[in-house]
Formats: sequence, C-alpha cells, structure tokens
Amino acid sequence: MLVLLDTDVVLDYVLQREDFLSEANEIFAFHAENVFKGYITASTPLNVYYFARKKFDAEKARQTISDLIATFDVCLVDSAALKSAVNLTITDFEDAVQHACAEAANLDAIVTRNLSDYKNASLPVYSPAEFLNLIKTS
Repeated sequence: MLVLLDTDVVLDYVLQREDFLSEANEIFAFHAENVFKGYITASTPLNVYYFARKKFDAEKARQTISDLIATFDVCLVDSAALKSAVNLTITDFEDAVQHACAEAANLDAIVTRNLSDYKNASLPVYSPAEFLNLIKTS
C-alpha cells in the first residue's frame, strides 16, 4: 500500500505530541518494517523544519528533515499539483495540495488527523487509528 502521511501525523511523531504520539509511533514503526510504503509531500519538510526549529534547535531540525527525506519518498509540489489543488473542493488549501500530490503520485490513501478537511477527497482517507486497524487486520 502506498500511503501519504499528512503533515500533522509527521509532526506528531517529530514533536512527540503526547496526545497523538502512540499512534504516530506505531505508524512510523510499521513503515520502518516495510508494512506500507510511506510518502510525504515536498511541503512537509518545510513545515516540520519550522516547528522543529522552535522546539529544538536549527541543527536538530535539519537532522530531522534529513532523516525524513531519507526515510520517505517525497511527492513533488509542482505547478500541476498546485493547479489541481486550486480546483479541488477541499477547503483547506494545504490539504488540497497534499491530496493533489497523492493523486499525481498514484497513491492508495492518505493518513491524517484532519478527516473533516478531506471530506471531498477522491482517495481513501484514514485517521491514524483507522489506518492502524487496517494494517493490523490485513
């Protein structure tokens, strides 16, 4: 299964957000075990760096980005993806871009905590808990 991890799930893991950490850790562990092939968009490292730099320091933030791009495949955020995102009926533009990138890369699903933002998605969209359940029952 080819799966885009929405930025919020990546941030939960990187920033160790207590309320969401258990599920994020499990998702990252399943990815490390090659249970699914994980993707992020090219915009995700930018957002992660912004927040990681505030929580840690610039050096640790850069190392975090280096680890992410070594671990996950990166979907391009190019002109075609942006044009597609503008025309989607997904209200949050950042999420529309992530969806457009996942579509362009022919991914199977998106994992996010913001299910309501993806209510008009053409791809399957799972919460972290739903995705973990899917993996465990497959």
